[in-house]
Amino acid sequence: MDLSVVMRSLRGLAEQALTILPLAAAGAVAFVIFYAMGWALGRAVRRAASRWRRQHNLAIVLARLTRWGVNLAGLLVALMIALPGFRPAQLASILGLGSVAVGFAFRDILQNFLAGLLLLSQEPFRIGDQIVAAGYEGTVEQIETRATFIRTYDNRRVVIPNAVLFTSSVIVNTAYPVRRLEHDLGIGYGDDIERAREVILAALREDPEVLAAPAPDVLCVDLADHAVRLRVRWWVRPPERRDALDSRDRVLADVKRALTAAGIDLPFPTHQVLLHDQTEEGDGDRARQREGWPVAGDAAPAAGGIARALRALGPVARAAEPDATARRAERTDRAG
Repeated sequence: MDLSVVMRSLRGLAEQALTILPLAAAGAVAFVIFYAMGWALGRAVRRAASRWRRQHNLAIVLARLTRWGVNLAGLLVALMIALPGFRPAQLASILGLGSVAVGFAFRDILQNFLAGLLLLSQEPFRIGDQIVAAGYEGTVEQIETRATFIRTYDNRRVVIPNAVLFTSSVIVNTAYPVRRLEHDLGIGYGDDIERAREVILAALREDPEVLAAPAPDVLCVDLADHAVRLRVRWWVRPPERRDALDSRDRVLADVKRALTAAGIDLPFPTHQVLLHDQTEEGDGDRARQREGWPVAGDAAPAAGGIARALRALGPVARAAEPDATARRAERTDRAG
């Protein structure tokens, strides 16, 4: 083996490395400079976002996009310095060859990205709002271009794609400074509705957390099968879940104590079972037979009685008795 050939090859590789290393170092330095610029611009936009109250979420995302854009530009410049023959147009042409396949592969990602930009620009909800969406309820922790992060009330994280939030209904419980709560309860049919209304409203006015304006109210909403249904409505501030639960707990306990002290009944469902003994003279006649409900005055039919029914069957039984005796005698003769 000729060692001179090996040495010439090694010498050529070393010369190429010495030629490439300065370019690679210059490209790395350029990328670091662009990265620092992107970081500084991102901080500047984030600082400006702290004073931009109405579109705070959008400003944060714009800061991220600015940093990513500057970093991408730095990467392209670094490649052009390290690889003198590289041009961004070549990369665009390479990506253009597979644009259809890439579009199908990243369709959901692009859809979520565009939906995230629309959500951030329109701001139907913000970070810290409590929402109900896609079957989940919780507090919005973070809004990104791809998905929204929600922290549920039992301390779990839910990641919901932005496309789902943009195309479906979302309930924002904290969109307004006050929130109305309501609860249905029933009083007895023998109780005075106006009296019950006064007792309930008095209990609500004694609660310091129930707002006086808008004023609470009590509506009669239904005449149910076992009670008169009343709907109690009151307003609280702030409208967060914790405050709503605390207010509901206090109000229901106070209303229960007030109604009990006032002697107003809080009935529960009951059922009445009527057993029909089939002993009336009209039983069996569908035009006259009753279904167990009592009647007034002398309209009640006479009782049939089981004894009377048995006596009515006596002549029939006696008429059939000789025939039965004859058949038994005949069977005895045949057996003998």
